[in-house]
Amino acid sequence: MTLLESLKGRLRLPLIGSPLFIVSVPDLVVAQCTSGVIGSMPSLNARPAEQLDEWLAEIRERLAAHDATHPDRPAAPFAINLIVHRTNDRLEQDLALCVKHRVPLIITSLGARPEVNEAIHGYGGHVIHDVINQTFAHKAIEKGADGLVLVAAGAGGHAGAQSPFALLQETRAWFDGPIALSGAIAHGRSILAAEAMGADFAYMGSAFIATEEARAVDEYKRMIVECSAEDIVYTNLITGVHGNYLKPSLRNAGLDPDNLAGLEGSQMNFGTDRKRKWKDIWGAGQSVGGVDAVVPAAALVDRLAAEYAAARQRLAAGSPLVNANWGRRAAA
Repeated sequence: MTLLESLKGRLRLPLIGSPLFIVSVPDLVVAQCTSGVIGSMPSLNARPAEQLDEWLAEIRERLAAHDATHPDRPAAPFAINLIVHRTNDRLEQDLALCVKHRVPLIITSLGARPEVNEAIHGYGGHVIHDVINQTFAHKAIEKGADGLVLVAAGAGGHAGAQSPFALLQETRAWFDGPIALSGAIAHGRSILAAEAMGADFAYMGSAFIATEEARAVDEYKRMIVECSAEDIVYTNLITGVHGNYLKPSLRNAGLDPDNLAGLEGSQMNFGTDRKRKWKDIWGAGQSVGGVDAVVPAAALVDRLAAEYAAARQRLAAGSPLVNANWGRRAAA
């Protein structure tokens, strides 16, 4: 069974809640899935490593309980993000736990590993790999991924620089499998736009940071609500990989977000505790301007569903400008 076939009747919206480093935890994943969208979290959020076993068991149990009491609207599947780069010394252990718990969907990042894909396929699971360009996209599919997450310009955290229009168009020219599109998505009409462009799913993270279930400190959530696209900085100085970050968090960490050019990572002032930089500098996408309150995840999905339905209705009615022009041409 293909990934798309396995999801029929299980989704309220064609949406994947992206795995958020530190922030995504079982409460958020379960809230997303029971609201009808795919919820996800990075395996590395479970610390110590043994906690992942407990979390996966908890997620499965809570989703099964939901399905038992709501047979008319079963929960969406959940996903786990695995960092498959060879520097991740937890990969083998985390992968074994995903196999043990038969995680339905795996999102792989930072490299493509055939042996990881084979292990997931061994129990009938599916793998999508996140990429920022065609080189990485081709490698992922060649090495056995079932689908792709296209991380385009404007996405939160580690993100690419290509327009979602260009990245998706070039990918669809050679790949007809499942695609999720990421890049400044925080509104129901943006989800529909991703579909219209040729994606199967939208991939959204920043708005879920500002939910009650998210494991983000209150100041982080408040910053998401108060900031706009102009408050997002794209830089590789934080981790060595380009990503989008909130300007106020950079200032709070002792940096000048408007004067980062030419600054080497070794010169950056993180204070005396450099290990705290990920706690002090917060990622977010350009979609933050569309987030105006901290709400339960279910309420966020309700809003997105209403916006999505309204956008579909407007699209079905057609463009007033095009309709008017067509009428004049027909009369002529």
